[in-house]
Amino acid sequence: MFADLDVPVIVAPMAGGPSTPALVAGAVEAGAFAFLAAGYLSPEALREQIVATRALTAKPFGVNVFVPGAASTADLAAYRDLVSGEGRRLGVEPGEPTWDDDHYPAKIDLLVELRVPCVSFTFGLPSAEDIARLHVVGTTVVATVTTPAEARAAVGVDALCVQGSAAGAHRGSFTADAPAYDLLPLLRLIASQTDLPLIATGGLMHGADIAAVLASGAVAAQLGTAFLRCPEAGTQPAHREALAAGERETVVTRAFSGRPARGMANRFIADYGPHVPAAYPEIHHVTRPIRAAAAKVRDPEAMALWAGQGYPLAREAPVAEVISTLAQELSAAVTRLAQRVAK
Repeated sequence: MFADLDVPVIVAPMAGGPSTPALVAGAVEAGAFAFLAAGYLSPEALREQIVATRALTAKPFGVNVFVPGAASTADLAAYRDLVSGEGRRLGVEPGEPTWDDDHYPAKIDLLVELRVPCVSFTFGLPSAEDIARLHVVGTTVVATVTTPAEARAAVGVDALCVQGSAAGAHRGSFTADAPAYDLLPLLRLIASQTDLPLIATGGLMHGADIAAVLASGAVAAQLGTAFLRCPEAGTQPAHREALAAGERETVVTRAFSGRPARGMANRFIADYGPHVPAAYPEIHHVTRPIRAAAAKVRDPEAMALWAGQGYPLAREAPVAEVISTLAQELSAAVTRLAQRVAK
């Protein structure tokens, strides 16, 4: 599936709003591949997004699903109390630190029913039964991995999405304390241990980056941050403004969700990041009203400004134009390399 793309680019799933039917359809119509993000959506909302995407394109696309983890046993009341002042400043109360499975079983049922061509998983592995159900309806199954050990554990899937530590938003690791790997060494380590097709992701912003991961064994490059400024993306206005300014450093924090995630540094991370317990999705539910209220008033200091390390290179252009530019840059990089090697 991925080796036959006209442009070896995949638009990453970006949960929480940026992934939209228009972004996904625009990408696949331009010769790339793209994923909808099922994370945080109800099954009904996910169905609507799949139907809406199919109304915009007849080409295949994928859906990404969060694999639920175990409920936290930590006392989370103290963190909720800590951030309550931030909520009062914005006129809201923090949410309750509840665990849920993000409607995981219902989403698998839906994806089987709708025969989605490709389903990728993040934060863990689907069961053998779920893989089998998806395979029966012709679905390609992809597991996101962040370490060689995770790659070895991904038995029965059709491809691996290899995520390096420069990636924006949540690390796709199976556990919150998994070691962090730079993308190129991780890609080479995993390529030495498996014959599965590898998708490379994490900090890729330019066609030359795509050339580098293809040369290191990937069949395609997955980019997310590179598309956050596209008009088709559902990126919040304050987030767009921070991306365009390009002035903030990125940091990895658990402050917003309880899981490690990379975003632009702001006051919320500085004030609350040192105190947050490792508890996902409980902390996500605690801070969600605060983040939503901050986005509404365009306050970047209390929002999750997810971004990869190379985010200042993100372009403000339609998704098809970004993909075309990436393809041109990739071709130019390959030509330069061939000329250099031929000397």
